[in-house]
This record gives sequence, structure tokens and C-alpha cells, in this order.
Amino acid sequence: MLGDVRLRGQTGVPAERRGSYPFIDFHLLNNTAHSGEIGTKKKVKRLLSFQRYFHASRLLRGIIPQAPLHLLDEDYLGQARHMLSKVGTWDFDIFLFDRLTNGNSLVTLLCHLFNTHGLIHHFKLDMVTLHRFLVMVQEDYHNQNPYHNAVHAADVTQAMHCYLKEPKLASFLTPLDIMLGLLAAAAHDVDHPGVNQPFLIKTNHHLANLYQNMSVLENHHWRSTIGMLRESRLLAHLPKEMTQNIEQQLGSLILATDISRQNEFLTRLKAHLHNKDLRLEDVHDRHFMLQIALKCADICNPCRIWEMSKQWSERVCEEFYRQGYLEQKFELEISPLCNQQKDSIPSIQIGFMTYIVEPLFQEWARFTGNSALSENMLSHLAHNKAQWKSLLSKQHRNSSNSGSGGGSGDPEHTGQGTENQEQTVTEGGTP
Repeated sequence: MLGDVRLRGQTGVPAERRGSYPFIDFHLLNNTAHSGEIGTKKKVKRLLSFQRYFHASRLLRGIIPQAPLHLLDEDYLGQARHMLSKVGTWDFDIFLFDRLTNGNSLVTLLCHLFNTHGLIHHFKLDMVTLHRFLVMVQEDYHNQNPYHNAVHAADVTQAMHCYLKEPKLASFLTPLDIMLGLLAAAAHDVDHPGVNQPFLIKTNHHLANLYQNMSVLENHHWRSTIGMLRESRLLAHLPKEMTQNIEQQLGSLILATDISRQNEFLTRLKAHLHNKDLRLEDVHDRHFMLQIALKCADICNPCRIWEMSKQWSERVCEEFYRQGYLEQKFELEISPLCNQQKDSIPSIQIGFMTYIVEPLFQEWARFTGNSALSENMLSHLAHNKAQWKSLLSKQHRNSSNSGSGGGSGDPEHTGQGTENQEQTVTEGGTP
């Protein structure tokens, strides 16, 4: 069903649930599975995984199962539990964790973090209901997306957990702040179609019309999250005023991830730091820094160790190229950064790091007082940028030797490309 399913609950804020993404012909992308088969596999996976889901959640809460799974499953869960003991470290390998949890990294991670932060007890959450909600969120990510999938959501959530522990922020956070930060991180890209806002606009997609071409995807992620919260009734026992506040603040956090608003938030953060007027005792200033933290978590891949950062870069560019292939197939203008013949991965990443990532993380480091984590991230960022520059130079040499002129391989001419990329990104031009 491709229609936009919308719910209207107690707050009057419209909510969406499931199936609002545009039809994308993945046959064009060498995906031989039929859409019906994909749906069937998803249902079968959910059925086969339920026992493991339930087992993992009980195990992570210290409850010994009466009917254990096979020895191999016990071994994998033991390794996953060991990894969770180090979930606050920056070199946490989310790809390995996803394999160890049988593709359930987001559910397992959130159950653990909600328990670790005392949120289940503080908000009197029902564990089964929480689990059901998290499964809904995880299942509403599209696994066929190379980048915008549930593993990305888990990665952002783990980064958000690290940022919430920063000393300059942690001492001021309330349980509500922590829950909002983790929920927004987990659901910030839910039901992402794998294409960007300009694609939805130029194909006259109903979501673009619904949100009048403004923060289309982010509005959809937010409203979908509200729909899942209401459907699961996770917060139904809380006072009405509190649930209204939670829904609105989730919206404010998720909408802040719109990359077209990057300069707006960066300028405001610079002004606060220059004027030294951030008062984290104030709920509004605290919420602003949660927005900044989520923005950092969302684009922190270039600040990870090279092996993980490179994999994320390849994944996001593959998603760009898929969109470009669709646009070419349907005789649409190919979006910036989506032409595999012209836009190389190194040139895309160098521009992204230079104009988007570095300015934000330099200001985040100022806010944290150059904490150990901030220095570690900036060190990785510098190293990774140097790696991409080296690969770009190698591409250029190979291109010159072969006599072909394709790609943007000349490091002496990347300035214009990256400046164009800055404009493209800040206008919402990337998926």
C-alpha cells in the first residue's frame, strides 16, 4: 500500500504510519527480488527472530532464560553483551554488533540504553510495550537502502549516547532529555525512501505536496514516529500534557537534522559560544544543545575510525548513485553528487568533510572544552580526509595514465566541486 496513512490522536498533531515511501523500481538496481517476496521475507524474518528478540531482551536485563537457544546463539549473544559493556566507547563497531544480534542492533541497543539510563524505571515503561515499539521502528527502516537503514539509526543512537555522556552536558540532563535524545536518534530517518527531497519534489510525490516542499523527509520521519508511539501505546500511561510535550520536542529534534538548516544552527551555536551565554539549566538552551548533539551524531561517520568511516562513505555514495540511475532511467535531470560517472567517492567525501562536518565538529569541540572524545573525533576526521585526498590523487594519476577524462580526480581542481557541493548540501540536495 503506497497511500499515506495518517493518524490523528489526542494532540491534534497529524501522524503517519507505514507505507508512505515512493515506489522505487529496484529491479533497475540489480535487485532480483520481487516486492511481494521482500514483504514475505520480512514477515518470515520477524517470526523467526521473535524468540531471539525476546531472549536478547531478557538476557540483557539479567534474566536467565528457561529455554535457551542453540549454543551458537548463546555465543553470539554473549559477544553482543560484551560489546554492550563498551557501548560508550567511540570505536564501537556497529556493523559487528548488528551481525551478532542477527540484524537487530537497533532494538537490542535501545533496550540496553533505556535500562542503563534508568528510563524504564523512571517513566514506568512496560518492557514488552517498549520492545514492541522498538521493533516497529526497526522494521520501518528499509534494509534495501545501502545507507539510510536501521544500522545507520543504531550508529547514530550509539553516537548520541556518547555525546550525552560529555561532562559539559551530562550533569544538566534530565531523564526526559535523555529519553528524547535516544528516541530522536533511533527514529530520525525512519521510513527513509533512499532518495532525497529534490527527487520527491520533481517527481511530484505526495509527501512533497503534503509538506509543501519543506523538510519533507524530516516531517515524515517525525510524524511516522508519533504514529508508532500512539499505535504501540508506549506512553499512554503518562499525563496528556507530557505526551504532547514529548511529541513536539521529538519533532523539533528530528526536524533539526534537515541538512538545509545547517548554517542556521551553526551560526546560532557560534553566537552562543562567542557570547558565552549558554545556560544549560534553562530547558530551551538544553534542548538546543540536544539538537546540536543529534546533528553531530547524524553526520559523525567521517569522525569514526577509517575502516568504519570508509564503509559508511561507500554506502551513502552507493545510495546517491542509485538515485542518479533512477533519474537517468526516467529521463530526469541527475541530481548533484548522484552521477557515478562524474562524482567520485573521494571528491564527495572531501567536500562533505570540508564544508559540513569540520565546521560543526570544531564548534562542538569548543562547547565540550576540547574533551577527549572531541579531540579523538577531530583526529579521525583529519586522518580520514587525508586518506580520501590520497585516494583522489591516485584516481587522478590512474585517469591521466589511461588517457580518460572522467571523474573529478584532479586534486588541484576540487575546490570548485566542493564549493558547489556546499551549496548543494545546504540546499537539501543530498539524500
